[in-house]
Amino acid sequence: MTGFMIAAPQSGSGKTTVTLGLLRALKRRGVALAPGKAGPDYIDPAFHAAASGETCLNYDPWAMREDLLLANASLQSQGARMLVVEAMMGLFDGAADGSGSAGDLAGLLGLPVILVIDCSSMSQSVAALAHGFANFHPDVFLAGVILNRVASARHEGMLRQALEKSRINVIGALPRDARLELPERHLGLVQAGEHPGLAQLIEDAADLMEARVDLDQLMRVAQRTGSKIAPANISRLPPLAQKIAVARDNGFAFVYEHMLLGWRRRGAEISFFSPLADEAPDPECGAVLLPGGYPELHADKIAAASRFKAAIAAAIERGAIVYGECGGFMVLGEGLVDADGTRHEMLGALPLVTSFAERKRHLGYRRLTPVPGMFWDMELSAHEFHYATIVSEGEADRMFAARDALGGALEPAGLMRGKVAGSFMHVIDRID
Repeated sequence: MTGFMIAAPQSGSGKTTVTLGLLRALKRRGVALAPGKAGPDYIDPAFHAAASGETCLNYDPWAMREDLLLANASLQSQGARMLVVEAMMGLFDGAADGSGSAGDLAGLLGLPVILVIDCSSMSQSVAALAHGFANFHPDVFLAGVILNRVASARHEGMLRQALEKSRINVIGALPRDARLELPERHLGLVQAGEHPGLAQLIEDAADLMEARVDLDQLMRVAQRTGSKIAPANISRLPPLAQKIAVARDNGFAFVYEHMLLGWRRRGAEISFFSPLADEAPDPECGAVLLPGGYPELHADKIAAASRFKAAIAAAIERGAIVYGECGGFMVLGEGLVDADGTRHEMLGALPLVTSFAERKRHLGYRRLTPVPGMFWDMELSAHEFHYATIVSEGEADRMFAARDALGGALEPAGLMRGKVAGSFMHVIDRID
């Protein structure tokens, strides 16, 4: 396996833009790529796929078992594909219990790290920062740095001189460029599918990488990836059914590709449909998955999607599993109140009304224990991140007993009526 990790000392350093530019620049060279994203992120993988032309997998060192991380890295890098993983947050930032950082992932997979440093407010201090990151974790190899948001040629010279004294390898230096700024909203970046200028942004970022990053040196760094033994066959989260219909559009975009990969490896057939286009799921499917996303931004379209609504009602009537996560959970409810206070009628399959009129952030890793009779019967790892509030809940069974990353007990999660179930939790892996 060859590859590297793009990381940073902290969020907001520009590592996503750098990753996109490097993926496209390497693609231009004909390099076979296997893009990855550390942590529980749904939005960045779509950008990576757009830049590389390949499916991006999540690698979550807190929520995924080591065997799953190693197996997926081995599968994804088959055919001499170069694994390019973007870190989350700062390199050594993990969950509330301190574990599961991108540094832990780099150590496990043997990936050399390229540190993107926002140099806009520093000069010689860059050496102390880079030195600290290079020597903090014995299993993490810092192969070099990319200096970002450099103000001038003089500024770059000062930075390079300081790093040369510390024997820190500089792989590139990038000026600030307003054209490469990615727009954001409350859950992070605006989705790739909603960015009208994404194609040009990726090309501009690649042009910059070709001009200001030593790509030959980066290719040599990628050859220094440590060799890891991946298990040949591992237990994965069982598929919901033999045939699974998955909602996929700008309102329902938050599905983990590693989950679909695992289901396919267990023999499941996956099809897709768009609720926003008023499409119906496969009428022969045994399960329907409504992933998270931004249904609150498209609530009027969902409320008016009569064909979609009728098809979900028919799936429930014939006994199919209908499962919603986060945004999908809200759509399974009776009503969704948008940020302006307008209520939109949803599917009415669960006794739930949610609202964005009064936002409250819910964020963190979760450990889940399914209730008896749920379609999964093993302990699960998950992540929760949303700003919705619950206006009302009716009579229904709960899905999970829940704990946070520190093991603290949380309120029981989700609602379940027969084979219709949903919660705010994004399930990531099984806990064996």
